[in-house]
Amino acid sequence: MINKLTQLLSAANISLSDQQKQQLVGYVELLHKWNKAYNLTSVRDPQEMLVRHILDSIVVNPYLTGDRFIDVGTGPGLPGVPLAIVRPDAHFTLLDSLGKRIRFLRQVQFALGLDNIEPVQSRVEAFHSEPAFDGVISRAFASLNDMVSWCHHLPKKDGYFYALKGQHPVEEIAALPPQYQVTDVVSLTVPELEGERHLVTIQML
Repeated sequence: MINKLTQLLSAANISLSDQQKQQLVGYVELLHKWNKAYNLTSVRDPQEMLVRHILDSIVVNPYLTGDRFIDVGTGPGLPGVPLAIVRPDAHFTLLDSLGKRIRFLRQVQFALGLDNIEPVQSRVEAFHSEPAFDGVISRAFASLNDMVSWCHHLPKKDGYFYALKGQHPVEEIAALPPQYQVTDVVSLTVPELEGERHLVTIQML
């Protein structure tokens, strides 16, 4: 798996330490093991997880600004856990309403020694944080409109929303409330991944 990950990272032009690679593979191994009982992801093959979960998460790293992030609807920790591994100087709150996912994330935190993640079980509307976050991240979450309306209280005044999407969400962008501005839409390249990937960055005016 390390060899496969190294090959994918090289194709994506991403440079990581041996320890970071070991942690990413360790995360995939835990996800594969727990998935049998907890059904955390529809992806069953660990090699496929490297592409669809690890690379698909970490390609957004260069576009994130700040050092305090919240991953809303994190599921089994995506993209929060891979991003926390490649960005050890930043802190990631991993928010999900399902207890089994949070139990899994606590095990990940313990097993991999990740002191820069904080798994929290809560509905997003009920969760508040002081100070507010530099960035609110979501992957496979709701529409952009739902994201900004449910999470409007989470970013700081000049913070950003980062939505990981498949195709360029033209209609969703057009449907955003007027007080939200799309500052960037980046087309992402994920080695060996079928289909399009885009990162939409939004800021409140």
